[in-house]
Amino acid sequence: MKRRSFIKKAGLGAGAMATISSVPFHIMASKPKLGDVILGHGDFKYRLEREWGNLNSKNHPVKNCHEMVMDSKNRLFMLTDHPKNNMLIYNKSGKLLDSWTLNFKGAHGLTLHDENGTEFLYITDPSNGKVVKTTLEGKIIMTIDNPKAIDEYKPFQPFKPTETAIGPNGDIYIADGYGSQFILQYNSKGECIRKFGGDSFLQPNKFKQAHGVAIDYRDPSNPTLLCSARIKNAFKRFTLDGKYIETYYIPGAYISRPVIDDDILYSGVCFGMEEGNYNMQMNKGFVTILNKENKVVSNPGGTKPKYKKGKLELVLQDEPIFKHCHDVCVDDDKNLYVCQWNAGGVYPYKLHRV
Repeated sequence: MKRRSFIKKAGLGAGAMATISSVPFHIMASKPKLGDVILGHGDFKYRLEREWGNLNSKNHPVKNCHEMVMDSKNRLFMLTDHPKNNMLIYNKSGKLLDSWTLNFKGAHGLTLHDENGTEFLYITDPSNGKVVKTTLEGKIIMTIDNPKAIDEYKPFQPFKPTETAIGPNGDIYIADGYGSQFILQYNSKGECIRKFGGDSFLQPNKFKQAHGVAIDYRDPSNPTLLCSARIKNAFKRFTLDGKYIETYYIPGAYISRPVIDDDILYSGVCFGMEEGNYNMQMNKGFVTILNKENKVVSNPGGTKPKYKKGKLELVLQDEPIFKHCHDVCVDDDKNLYVCQWNAGGVYPYKLHRV
């Protein structure tokens, strides 16, 4: 009865019914449950699969799905702040391969780095001021010193790290996005080199919520550091030794970390605005995508990007698909996986490139 109802609703004819009848049910059930809505604009359009990452919440609960990376074996590592399972490891079809935990109650930032053929993870937890380097199996092999312990911060300065990036020489850049708004640079041994940035609404070389950081290799001869200033609706570019270069302003978008794949820059928009109300709004998330020239070319779940006299006009949520997009992961087929904060414990969505 349910099967006939399904076929009727799908609008299939007798020939299609015969074809479906010949396919084993377990194969049918394994196909992606794609919606009809196409998200995005121009060359960056996607079909939504809401249930891609769904698991049994009793066995593998998530509080917030914070960030995701893909390793060299195409396994997707997704970081949660649920201490029962900080790490959920999926394949691209949404099957759970493994899980482990560090018992971190605020696990937030996740970076993958290939070190001479061996991959490692860097994890931040702003709730306990921790930055750790682990194996892919979750064994901690290095803890980065708190800047207070090495006199880089004064005793009253908060340290709440949100993200890391690993430079071409192995230097570790830590974004103190929920703390004192500095980018701290350490060498590969965890020894502090310098800090730059700091807290300011007005100064262009400083931040309001330095939420994310990434190495931008799109100019191979001149890698730079790309940092998000979420409250300023902007990405900021620095040299690898901390000198400010420029800002890319995305009005209306309270962006998360920068994610660079080939020549394209992706970011989850965690908060948005409303027309006529330009304060930060809850449940107004979407994804934003920038080209090599750092122009917004698509906003899946958001309004179509429009430029007037070279300046981007206000971008807003267009469809209530997402609540708070905290991260975007890009696979080798250019599909996207969207992790959400404060979204009722939902698992990652998959956006299939069309």
